[in-house]
Amino acid sequence: MELSLNASCLPDDGCTGTLIGRVWLPGVGPAVVAVRAEGVFDITPQAPTCAGLLNEADPVAIARGAAGERIGDVADILANSAAATHDPDQPYFLAPIDLQAVKAAGVTFVRSLLERVVEEQARGNPARATQVRDSLGAEIGGDLAAVKPGSPAAARLKAALQARGMWSQYLEVGIGPDVEIFTKCQPMASVGIGADIGLHPSSTWNNPEPEIVLAVNAAGRIVGATLGNDVNLRDFEGRSALLLGKAKDNNGSSAIGPFLRLFDDTFSLDDVRRAEVALEVRGPDNFVLNGHSSLAQISRDPADIVAQGIGATHQYPDGLVLYLGTMFAPTEDRGEPGEGFTHKLGDTVTIASAKLGALVNRVGRSDEIERWEFGALALMRNLAGRKLL
Repeated sequence: MELSLNASCLPDDGCTGTLIGRVWLPGVGPAVVAVRAEGVFDITPQAPTCAGLLNEADPVAIARGAAGERIGDVADILANSAAATHDPDQPYFLAPIDLQAVKAAGVTFVRSLLERVVEEQARGNPARATQVRDSLGAEIGGDLAAVKPGSPAAARLKAALQARGMWSQYLEVGIGPDVEIFTKCQPMASVGIGADIGLHPSSTWNNPEPEIVLAVNAAGRIVGATLGNDVNLRDFEGRSALLLGKAKDNNGSSAIGPFLRLFDDTFSLDDVRRAEVALEVRGPDNFVLNGHSSLAQISRDPADIVAQGIGATHQYPDGLVLYLGTMFAPTEDRGEPGEGFTHKLGDTVTIASAKLGALVNRVGRSDEIERWEFGALALMRNLAGRKLL
């Protein structure tokens, strides 16, 4: 399906906040940019990498204060960022991160927690999902919603579920003291707005995971947020949790963007805590799926999740970005009754939130979409050749 990318992908308040991104400049390479009402400005001379910018004492001052060379209108660069229609002679947006580690938190919402248990109990077979889902909902669904992870009440619930033979590794990380945090993909592997996202060709049960992604500097300070699609293969992870890497890390399976909004006087972590995230999947078969997620329903505070991801036992000198998890696990039948939702090639996925804009991508196969070949070494060589290091 053809993508339509325009200025509506911006936050509802436009360029009022501090928006940074990355753009591919033809004949030059990647550029760190400030996205402003007057256009998109190349600030790479002041900030050669996004990771370096976020590790500065005041990244907002740099992003706002750098004059930069104007490289085009936001709408024009967005329009050229649709993967199937790139004009190779014009700039297009990349994921707004570069050298940061890309991490993700799992089962941070009760609904997605129950769906992970469904996958496990169904052994990756979508035909068994409805039966397992109904059984679990009747058995434990009401018990979980009000339980604070790691609390004495959670410990009592764990003991009760174990006694009933209902315990699961997903319940352990969902209501236990330790959050699940895993490596989503390698630095530089995430794709941006307009790019094709990838499904493993062997997967027949998969879904988008619309999430807010926090940007964290090397000191562990949360400095901004963006949107992400933590593309998930339900059949792989359902067969075995040890297949998490194959379920989560494939070419094009991490989409982040459209821009990174830094925390300033217009946007803060409290805005993230109150954020609403909308999902639309529109298929070439005229199928339309809409979903909605509220960060207010997250079971762990975002700052607590970050604190478990970086600190005395985990250091990230280049910083990290952290997917916060999703409450959205689509169960609406798309094919055979009882088999729930799965993607079709050509689906358009739109993830939107008022203060972060809209991330739009098209679904393809991970072995057929554009290969990832520009990694950290290529970036260092490119910046050195431009005398920016």
